Amino acid sequence: MSKSSKAPFGKFIQQKETGAKKKERIRQEKKVQRQETKAYFDKKKEEARAFRQGNAANAAGAAPKTPKGGFPSAVGRKPKSADKQGTDDWQSGRDSMRENAKSGGKKFVNKGYNRMSYMERKKKQAERETQNPESRSQKPEARVQKPAFGKKQESKPAFTKTPANKPAYSKAPATKPATGNKTKLTISKPSQEPAKPAAGKASNVIPLNKFIAHAGITSRRDAADIVKSGLVVVNGKVITEPGFKVTAQDEVKVNGKQITIRKNMVYILINKPKDFITTTEDPQGRRTVLDIIKHATTERVYPIGRLDRNTTGVLLLTNDGELAQKLAHPSYMVKKIYEVKLDKPLIKKDFDTIANGVTLEDGFVAPDALAYADPKDKSVIGIEIHSGRNRIVRRIFEFMGYDVRNLDRVMYANLTKKNVDRGKWRFLSEKEVRLLKYLNTSYTKK
Repeated sequence: MSKSSKAPFGKFIQQKETGAKKKERIRQEKKVQRQETKAYFDKKKEEARAFRQGNAANAAGAAPKTPKGGFPSAVGRKPKSADKQGTDDWQSGRDSMRENAKSGGKKFVNKGYNRMSYMERKKKQAERETQNPESRSQKPEARVQKPAFGKKQESKPAFTKTPANKPAYSKAPATKPATGNKTKLTISKPSQEPAKPAAGKASNVIPLNKFIAHAGITSRRDAADIVKSGLVVVNGKVITEPGFKVTAQDEVKVNGKQITIRKNMVYILINKPKDFITTTEDPQGRRTVLDIIKHATTERVYPIGRLDRNTTGVLLLTNDGELAQKLAHPSYMVKKIYEVKLDKPLIKKDFDTIANGVTLEDGFVAPDALAYADPKDKSVIGIEIHSGRNRIVRRIFEFMGYDVRNLDRVMYANLTKKNVDRGKWRFLSEKEVRLLKYLNTSYTKK
């Protein structure tokens, strides 16, 4: 988006379609889909009905009716023209096909014209096999040969032997329970069954790809690819099997860097209200953002970045120090979007000046994007910026002679406050955490 864009501020954030509009759109799409499906199957039923009528007419010895749109042509079927000459040609074609079938010809014979019944065909087949037994195909002895026509043959079991490697089970005498007269049947299992691991050891053994995922490196699926590529070393040996069992005491290195399992990682998004301090504790006894989530987790979390006491909006808290360091580092250019309410409308000249950048006491700064949130109210401005300097948004407008009445952060690192009321919080999903870990990694590659 251009820096001088006048598009509504809502275009900065990808809003999801919700409410009545979404339901109506889904209803219309399903309606159209049902109509198309019904029309398709109606067409198929009509074609099948016409084809069955044609076969029925062939079996009765009458001229088949051609369905609307026609059907694949075949020898002996009635042509589209219903004149007498066409009827005679069709009749002669049908008779020739019957004669060809009786004479044992190898030409294609439509089932509708073949008047020989199933029983007659079976009789002729039996007669041919009786006259020339050698012509019968040789079949393996294991298979049960079909009997001649008209005779019955008793079926025999295919297998009579018991498998030699069948494990032996021994029935031990049942011991009577303390109460009642019921007996319990105990069966001893084969000795080849593997012994169960000792208690207390199996709980600490996990697959290698799961170990890497719990260390916060990547997901299990991607961790399996990393292991297969030969970048993982366990206790000095290269391991290429993702299911290789490791424990917390093993030395695991990924691409030369040792990793450890991180337990109970917590990621919380807050829609910060006013009059809350963005610190873990305040000597003056003022309310902090930790008071909002005091019942959310027992882990020690801390905010990433800072928001002024009177600034509201998206704030992220976590105990993941690596992610916090990444989001705070300027090389990752983490995007932040604010909605600014000024004491007076922002004129076009000052708008262009801010869009092109201003020089403050600590250096030059230019927003990534700037827009009027409402064309009718030019005192409400949307600004996108990645600079992490202290009070940078307020100082930009104060430098141009404007007083910021209200400042609300609506987006931070692609996280929005959608569906989170002011003063409320929610945990991040696994997908959101994964996206944060890989956010803007291309900026740091040289």
